[in-house]
Amino acid sequence: MALLHVNFFSEVLGMSMNMDVILPQKTQRQIGMEGNRKDGKYPTLYLLHGMSDDHTIWQRRTSIERYVSEMGIAVVMPNVHLSFYTDMHYGLKYWTFVSEELPAICRDFFPNMSEKKEDTFVAGLSMGGYGAFKLALGASDTFGAAASLSGALDMAAEAAQWAAEQSPQQELFYHIFGPYEQVSGSDNDLLALARKLKDSGKKLPKLYMWCGTEDFLYEHNQTCRMCLQELGYDLVYEESAGGHSWDYWDEKIQTVLKWLPIRK
Repeated sequence: MALLHVNFFSEVLGMSMNMDVILPQKTQRQIGMEGNRKDGKYPTLYLLHGMSDDHTIWQRRTSIERYVSEMGIAVVMPNVHLSFYTDMHYGLKYWTFVSEELPAICRDFFPNMSEKKEDTFVAGLSMGGYGAFKLALGASDTFGAAASLSGALDMAAEAAQWAAEQSPQQELFYHIFGPYEQVSGSDNDLLALARKLKDSGKKLPKLYMWCGTEDFLYEHNQTCRMCLQELGYDLVYEESAGGHSWDYWDEKIQTVLKWLPIRK
C-alpha cells in the first residue's frame, strides 16, 4: 500500500484542505503484510471522520491500511472540520465540497480511481455516519453504497433535542443547520432524503448500519432503520452491545470492508 498525505486547494471552500489517501500496491516482500493491485481502475472508499476528529483519525485509532492491503481498493480520508458534511447555514459549503468537488479532485489526481458509482463507496462514524448516508442518499449518482457506524441519523430529532435542552452546542448547530424547525423535511434530514430518492425512481444505494445498544444515538438509529426498511432499501442492519467508542468502530470497520459490494 501507499499512504499519501495530500494538501490541496478547494475552490468551493476557498481555502487549502487536507486528505490522506491509501492507494493499492502489489507487493510480495513486505514483512507481515501483502499488498494487492489488480489491473484496471480500482474501487474507492471515502472514509469519513466524526465530530471531534479530522482526516488522520482512522489511521490513529484503527489499522485501516492493513485491513485494506489485500483488497485492491483506494481509501480517501478527507478533513471536513466540524461541518456535518453540510452546506452550512452560516459558514462554508462543505456538502458541495464533499459530494461534488472532492470526487472530481481525487479522480483528477489519481486517474486509476474508478469513476463508476458501482465502484465508489462511503463509510463513516457518528457525524461521519450521517455524512456517509447523506452522500449515498443525496448524491446517489456518485456513491453506490454507504455504511454508518453509530451514525447521527435522525437529524430532525437531534435538532429538536438541542433546542429543548438549551445545550452549549445549540449555537454551533444553529450555524450548521439553521433554525431547528427547518431541519425536518430538508436536504439535511436523512429520512426525507431517503423518501425523495425512493420517489425519484433512481436505483437505490446499498446500505449498512451498525449501532451499539448502549450508544446514546441508538434510538435515532432505530428510527432511521425502520424508515429505510419501510421504503424497501437494500439495508443490512446489525447491532450489538457497545457504546460510542473506538473499541467497537475498529472492529466494525472490518465488517464494513467485508460487506462492501466490490465487483469481481
